Amino acid sequence: MLLEQEIRNFCKKHGIQLNKDYGQHFLITENILENIIKAANIQPHDHIVEIGPGIGTLTRELLKCTSHITAIEIDTCLTRLLQEFLVTSNAKNITNNLNIINNNALHTPFPAIPYKIVANIPYHITSPLLRHTFLESACTPTSLTLMIQKEVAEKICDEKNRGLLTILVSLFGKPHIICTVPRCAFLPPPKVHSAVLQIDCFSKPIVDKPTLEKIFILVKHAFSQKRKMLRNTIGSLPDGLDMLQKAGIDPERRPQTVSTEEWIRLAKVVSS
Repeated sequence: MLLEQEIRNFCKKHGIQLNKDYGQHFLITENILENIIKAANIQPHDHIVEIGPGIGTLTRELLKCTSHITAIEIDTCLTRLLQEFLVTSNAKNITNNLNIINNNALHTPFPAIPYKIVANIPYHITSPLLRHTFLESACTPTSLTLMIQKEVAEKICDEKNRGLLTILVSLFGKPHIICTVPRCAFLPPPKVHSAVLQIDCFSKPIVDKPTLEKIFILVKHAFSQKRKMLRNTIGSLPDGLDMLQKAGIDPERRPQTVSTEEWIRLAKVVSS
């Protein structure tokens, strides 16, 4: 309750009007913050990238753990208030340890050196953010600790009913849900329940770049009509049915049932 009252008082003092277009919801529950920090396993030398820090409740906890934080905030008004909140709440070493970038995280290059992403992100950017992180960045993070929509987190971890994000994440790391988070843990409460998702990334993707590109051509084609059997999607490609046969994949299956290993096998058949 202390954190909630602190945030309410700060918002009231500065007349903060949260921007729904940016998906702004401030986390007001201490134990969830603790779960995020614990899951991220932050070491003093770690470079942390935080996306959408808001007024800085998570940022303040990150500053206790490491001396190198890059906070990317799209809202110019909150960029100024972030610094004030941290100063008034006696956060440590703000000037030396915190680099604030006022920009859209989807258009911001991530570090070219090892880093971790720890963030309570706007839920509507989950898919593009994961694509930006894994497919567009010079260096992928060593881990991601993200607050996202519970349904999306469960989908990413679902090995029986896969989606595009399930396949994407599995090529770069191992996901698991740390905890679920009720709507009342935020100010204002979002319309959906949330979850803290941890993705421990591999040192490199499990396939090379050419194979990765072929996988996503195939996956996007199949999931564009995910209710249809593979014979109607992949099978419509030149030699598609023959490729499925060579990869040992039943054309009567639907894309949700195809494992990452099978997509890799199919991509390699395409390359041969």
